[in-house]
Amino acid sequence: MALQQIHALKQGDTIGLTAPAGPVTKERLQLAVSKIKEMGFDVEIGDTCYEYYGGYLAGTPEQRANELNSMFVNQNILAIFCLRGGYGSLHLLPLLDYETISKNPKLFVGYSDITALHIAFQQKCHLPTIHGPMPASDLIDAEDFTIQSLYSALTKFPFEWRLENPESEPACCLVPGFANGMMTGGNLSVIVSTLGTPFEIDTKGKILFLEDVGEEPYRIDRMLTQLVLAGKVSDASGIVLGTWTECSSERYADGFQIEDLFEKIIAPIGKPTIFNVKAGHCKPSLSLPLGLSAHLDAVNGTLLIGN
Repeated sequence: MALQQIHALKQGDTIGLTAPAGPVTKERLQLAVSKIKEMGFDVEIGDTCYEYYGGYLAGTPEQRANELNSMFVNQNILAIFCLRGGYGSLHLLPLLDYETISKNPKLFVGYSDITALHIAFQQKCHLPTIHGPMPASDLIDAEDFTIQSLYSALTKFPFEWRLENPESEPACCLVPGFANGMMTGGNLSVIVSTLGTPFEIDTKGKILFLEDVGEEPYRIDRMLTQLVLAGKVSDASGIVLGTWTECSSERYADGFQIEDLFEKIIAPIGKPTIFNVKAGHCKPSLSLPLGLSAHLDAVNGTLLIGN
């Protein structure tokens, strides 16, 4: 099945705002809406953005899934932004109407816990998505670099996306070589949580992007090792490593650092690999297209995605 054709946004288009995972305060919601409007877009706020369920969820699984299904069908909405991450997107996977979503493709933006939805949409709907900042957790106080990267992705999609880290922070080569394939991946913790389920990530012949936040090195070690044992690293054509914010350890300050884990776990597989790509839980942050064909030149630390 061919990739779904998605139209870029223009000024005045309406973005649907939904909360498929965690809740936010009304104050942060209003700040988030204001930020989207500053970018030149109208906003339709979903009911889940006001919900609070069980302490860490923005509504029941059914509420969140039904709203997301409805936003894909709503012809007034031309893109969907996830309000924030947290936890809860996994609940939605068996409840979404993938056939209907396939027939109503539109831009879908989020990251972190939203990785579960990115994977499902790519594999079940052949829908490209954008791994990008979320209004309540990122856009409120985002730097110009982050805003411009997102705006470019929204208004030029699909387009030839070229890796352009902030100045003086180049992507670096871990394993030299070249790779072609569809971009997939996202948050390491969430990717690992899909293993053994009907929504398990498929990395065969694809370029796998990984990032995470707030995990000590031994946890990153465990999850990377699990990916390797599951064959997901060897199946991939190449690896792109994003940011690993707050992933150091005070208890083991003289122990392995994240870069050591890449050398010990990822590098021996021999796939072309780059690291220090500024996408994920970082400021500033790139908006990274997923589900589109890409070319990785690990020798020179470059990545091209799309047309």
